[in-house]
Amino acid sequence: MAVSPKGLPLLIHLEMLLAALCLQSLEAEGAVPKQEVTESSLAVINHSIALLQRLESLLAQDNTSDVALRVQTAGSDRVRVFQAHVLLLSLQSDVLQDLLHSHSSGTLILEETPSCADVFDKFIRYLYCGEITVHLDQALPLHKLASKYHVWALRTGLSLYMTQHLAVDMPGGHVVGWYQYAVEAGDLALRDSCLQYLAWNLSSVIRSTEWTGLDEELLLTLLQRSDLVLHSELELFEALEVWMEHNRPDALTAESALRAIRYAMIPPLQLFRLQKHSAVLTRYGESVHDLLHMAYQFHSASPLQLAKYFSVNCSIFASRNYLSPAWGSPWVISNPARDDRTSSFQTQLGPSAHDASKRITWNALFSPRWLSGGPRSTLMEQGAMLGGHTDAVTAPSEGQPHITIAPATSSADLSAVSFQKTVIVFARQQGKEMVRQIYNFHQSTDEMSSFLADADLQQHTSEYLIDGSLYLHIVVKPLYHSLVVARK
Repeated sequence: MAVSPKGLPLLIHLEMLLAALCLQSLEAEGAVPKQEVTESSLAVINHSIALLQRLESLLAQDNTSDVALRVQTAGSDRVRVFQAHVLLLSLQSDVLQDLLHSHSSGTLILEETPSCADVFDKFIRYLYCGEITVHLDQALPLHKLASKYHVWALRTGLSLYMTQHLAVDMPGGHVVGWYQYAVEAGDLALRDSCLQYLAWNLSSVIRSTEWTGLDEELLLTLLQRSDLVLHSELELFEALEVWMEHNRPDALTAESALRAIRYAMIPPLQLFRLQKHSAVLTRYGESVHDLLHMAYQFHSASPLQLAKYFSVNCSIFASRNYLSPAWGSPWVISNPARDDRTSSFQTQLGPSAHDASKRITWNALFSPRWLSGGPRSTLMEQGAMLGGHTDAVTAPSEGQPHITIAPATSSADLSAVSFQKTVIVFARQQGKEMVRQIYNFHQSTDEMSSFLADADLQQHTSEYLIDGSLYLHIVVKPLYHSLVVARK
C-alpha cells in the first residue's frame, strides 16, 4: 500500500483529513447532525460545497502541506512554487502519485513549457476542488497538463470546451493548431471535431491565415473528403495553388494534392484557362494529365454513354457540397416553428457539360411538426414517384421537423439518375456564422429520423437558429450508379 511521508497509509490519511474538514465545516455552520436517526426522520445533510471550499483553502495554508511543487521552465530563471498535499495529488493523478512516491525530498521539480507553467495554478486548483475557469488561450496548455498527468475528466471537459469554441476568431487562427495537437495527444474526439469544422467551413478557412498553415497530412486528408462545403471545385483548386506557393512542397506531395482535385467537376472553359495560366499546372501538369483527359471526356458526352466505353468508376466524378447556384439554393425560414413553408429552385441535371443546359425544378417543403396521413405525406409519396423510384418511403417521427425535396415534373432524363439531397444547417457560434449540421438523404424524403431532432425550434434562442430564423442551404447531387462511386 502506498504510504504518505508521515508514515500513514493513504486511505487512513484521507479518512482523517476528510473527517477533520467535515467536522470543521459542520461546526462552523452549526449543523452537526445527531449520531442516531430513526428511519422516519431520515434526511440528507449536504455540506459538499463547504467541504470543497475547505479543500481549496488548503492551497493557501503552507503549514499543512507535505510537499512543494517547483514548476520551472528549461532555459528560464522563472520558477513557481506551490505548497501541496501528497494525498490529494495522488488521488487525482496516477502520474503525480508515482512521482511523489519515488522522490526522497520534500520538493518535487516539474519541468513545464512556458504556457503550461503560466496556467499551473489553475491546474492544481482543479485537482483540489474539481472546478476551473478557462479562457480560450488557456485551453491548449491546460489540455496538455491534463494529458501529461492523466487527469482524464479535466481533459474531456477541455476537449468539449474547445469543440464548442472552434468558430471563435483568434489572431493567426487556432483550429489547425488544435487539430495537429489532438493528433499528437491521441485525443480522437477533439481531432475529429476540428477536422469536421475545417471540412464543413472550408470556404471561410481558405480565406483565413490558417489555410497556409495546414501541414501536408491535414491538407491531403481534407482534399480526399466528399463532405467539403465550398462554392465550387475551382475555388478549391485556386486555394491549393495558394497553399503550394506558400509551402513549396516536395514533388510527391504536390502531385498527390493535385490528383485529389476533382477536375470533372470544373467546367471545360475553366479547365482551359487553368491549363494556360496556372503556374502549378505548368509545373506539374504531367502528373495529372490523365485526370484532365478523363475530365474532358466526361464533359464531351452523356456520362451514361461514356460509361459504355470507359471505366471511369472513381471518386473524381462525385460532387462535394458545392454552394454555387448550379447545385442548390439557400433557404432562410423565418419563425420556423410556426407553420409549413415551401420553396422552389433549379439545379443542373448533372456535372457533365453535356447536361449543362438541362435544368430540374425542385419543390421543397419544410414542416416543423410532421403529421402522418396529411397532405405532406401525399407530397412525399408523389415526389418519390416523380424521381423514378417507387420504393417504400420512410416517414419521420410524429411531431418532428421534416423536409421534403422532390422534382416538380417527371422527365426521361431522370430515369437514369438518382439524387442525393444534402441539407446544410447554418448557425451562429461566438458571433460567427458556421455550419451547425449536415443531413444527407436520398430521393424525396428524409431517411434519417434524426433530422433536426435536437433543434428546439420553439425557442428563439435555439442554437440552430440565427436571429430566430432557420438558415438552410439545399444541395442536390446527381448520382450515376452505373458510373459513380461516391465516398467520403
